[in-house]
Amino acid sequence: MDKNTITGFILIAAVLIGFSWWQQPSAEEQEAMRVQDSLNQVAQKKAEEQQKMAALASENKRKKALEEAQQDTTALFHNALKGTASKVVLKNEKVEITLNTKGGTVEKAVVKGFKDRNGNKDVTLFDEKQHQLKFMMAGKTENIITTDLFFTPSNVTDSTVTMTASAGEGKQLVMTYKLVKDYLMHMSLRAEGMAGLFAPNYQTMDVEWTEACRQQEKGFSFENQRSALTYHFTDGGTDYLNEMKDKRDEPVEEAIDWVAFKNQYFSAVFMARDDFAPNALMTSLPQQKESQILKQYGAKLKTAFDPSGQRPSEFEFYYGPNDFRLLQDIEKQSTLGKDLQLERLVYLGWPLIRIINRWFTLYVFDWLTKFGLNMGIVLILITMLLKFITFPLVKKSYMSSAKMRVLKPKLDEATKQYDKPEDQMQKQQAMMSMYAKYGVSPLSGCLPMLIQMPIWIAMFNYVPNAIQLRGESFLWMNDLSTYDPILEWGKDIWLIGDHLSLTCILFCVANVLYSVMTMRQQKDQMVGQQAEQMKMMQWMMFLMPVMFFFMFNEYSSGLNFYYFISLFFSAAIMWVLRKTTNDEKLLAILEARYKENQKNPKKSGGMAARIEAMQKQVEELQKERMNRLNK
Repeated sequence: MDKNTITGFILIAAVLIGFSWWQQPSAEEQEAMRVQDSLNQVAQKKAEEQQKMAALASENKRKKALEEAQQDTTALFHNALKGTASKVVLKNEKVEITLNTKGGTVEKAVVKGFKDRNGNKDVTLFDEKQHQLKFMMAGKTENIITTDLFFTPSNVTDSTVTMTASAGEGKQLVMTYKLVKDYLMHMSLRAEGMAGLFAPNYQTMDVEWTEACRQQEKGFSFENQRSALTYHFTDGGTDYLNEMKDKRDEPVEEAIDWVAFKNQYFSAVFMARDDFAPNALMTSLPQQKESQILKQYGAKLKTAFDPSGQRPSEFEFYYGPNDFRLLQDIEKQSTLGKDLQLERLVYLGWPLIRIINRWFTLYVFDWLTKFGLNMGIVLILITMLLKFITFPLVKKSYMSSAKMRVLKPKLDEATKQYDKPEDQMQKQQAMMSMYAKYGVSPLSGCLPMLIQMPIWIAMFNYVPNAIQLRGESFLWMNDLSTYDPILEWGKDIWLIGDHLSLTCILFCVANVLYSVMTMRQQKDQMVGQQAEQMKMMQWMMFLMPVMFFFMFNEYSSGLNFYYFISLFFSAAIMWVLRKTTNDEKLLAILEARYKENQKNPKKSGGMAARIEAMQKQVEELQKERMNRLNK
């Protein structure tokens, strides 16, 4: 570094230091800034105190409103606000329902005959800490909230109970429960002697229903994806809140006649004879795995209420399994006189997929389970049946590929002069011309995939929702409805979870092997650059099983097992067809067809001929366009 450079740096530093010193505020300015900062701090502290006072005033106002509401209820139901909570149990062979005299509603529901994930003999849907149902009625000057009241039970049997909250002087609120066959319970709510306490046009009451939806299965994430707050429109059809998103007070604009707090395999359903009014508010909040709670469900509803007591408000509750045939039978037991479509709680897929599952898969499952077969055997038999049904089309597709394979030497010879990139159009035309002359359709090889894809998707939707698989063991799989770990660890790993599922690994390995077999067969029929393009596609064929692993590791062993068996049978069918196909005889048949088409050109046609004609039209259009551009 020379002398001039050093001098330049010194001058620059001096300028910067001098400028900084010149810009520094004076002592008076610094004191003024200090005072201003102090004033700002005082103002900020004062604003924070005002905000706290406003929040405190709002809280006091809220508490006062609650106290007034309590006083309103106290004034009317002063006797019913005092008492000791007790429990009343209604039960049969299928379900046990516990009601609490404080509030007069259900606080616990136990479904019998289904083991829970901890091995207990029954499944508890919810208990008193996780569930609340309250009815609210607004009088002229007084409010009635059932959760504030103590009810007196009477007419108690294993299947019936009457809950009465007395307001004195012949005024009372009466809830009557009757547990009917299976999992259905009827309820009526009636106000007696209270007509004058409500406005003349008062005809509705508010209902709030909340539940912390318990984890019932081993796989938290898998179960959570299949648990959703579901509701049924009065005019038909169902809808549900997104399973994985926070939905708080989501409005439902149309009238509905039932709401379901749904697990993967069990549901609590609340049904009303007189519908729930439009603009009901629904809440579904997914929870963390550590809580062992899938979602916080909530429903804010309005329904009919007759203050005169001439017409009771009638409801029905279902606490039971999501079994398609059972839900159809429950609807027949209902006294509401509605087309409830409760079987929609068993999700069968999109409209086309639902048709397959509704009118094929369900009937096959019903038929096979009548023989008392293990569900693993049922899955194998269903796979074999599906392969048998699709075999003619699969064979036709394979023979089309075999014809292209035996014609490959002739195609190579006919197209060898079109190796340049700019000659690809002519090459395709030459290939299609050959296929047309020999009566071969190059698109037939895609048919099996198009046929099998809806079936694969149908089983993807059906198997995880089939309660028949729950708790069923087969071979090494202890429960076909959940994953079968060969290795587990305590903490979730991104994309993998906390385990490795054996059936998922088998499915992915089988997928790789089947892809290799398919690529080899396709390679034998590729011509020219098609073979090169096939090499570029190979990495995608191997990437799919890897993607499937991350996707299906959480899925049920029954679904992974079905896919594994399906691939096994597909590979076996392809191997048998390959071994039983005589290439020499097939080529001789094609040669005879070629000669026949030469004698009678009108017979040559099919898909290949149509594709060839389309390519020629495209080429002619391209030539015309080029001629116009050149002019």
